[in-house]
Amino acid sequence: MRSIPILESARLRIRPFQNSDLPKLFLIKQAIGWVNPKKTVEQQRAAEADYLAWSVMNERELASLGQPPYGDRAIILKENAQLIGSVGLVPCVDVYGQLPSLGGQQNCLATAEVGLLWLIHPAHQGKGYATEATQTLINYAFGTMQLNRLIATTEHDNLASQAVMLKLGMTVERNPFPDPPWLQVVGILENTAV
Repeated sequence: MRSIPILESARLRIRPFQNSDLPKLFLIKQAIGWVNPKKTVEQQRAAEADYLAWSVMNERELASLGQPPYGDRAIILKENAQLIGSVGLVPCVDVYGQLPSLGGQQNCLATAEVGLLWLIHPAHQGKGYATEATQTLINYAFGTMQLNRLIATTEHDNLASQAVMLKLGMTVERNPFPDPPWLQVVGILENTAV
């Protein structure tokens, strides 16, 4: 079986989510505005419970197939065992060839990339936790998993996320084309260990 172990940095422990994390994770996502205004709180909580259950099962099932798991992992403060956010590897299929460093062509085919995600509760933002957690995952992804490249995407106005990308050493590029609208700013990090 192949899985990502519990990872540790100076201040953080990065572990698979557990079903018991649901109340805290739901509060974190509410606090950062990851809510669907078309759904009631109960519907949102049920959707988050489904996602968390999938995450727990994904961790186990992909490992049994010899594949590392995609999805979020819990970011835990070592000092008090508090859940403060999530970090993870996600499958990303899109028209990355539009980006200048990956081809710069508007009418290109979609490619598959391994993406990074991070989110931190607002009360813990600005303390370097997103950078620390993501760097820990990058070290594992490049060192142990031997991934070639990682990407992260964000919006034009999410300057905090762009700052994390730069701190991680990513090349940050703007999509020169208006579509797709969700592919506005992309951080690209190549594995230079080879």
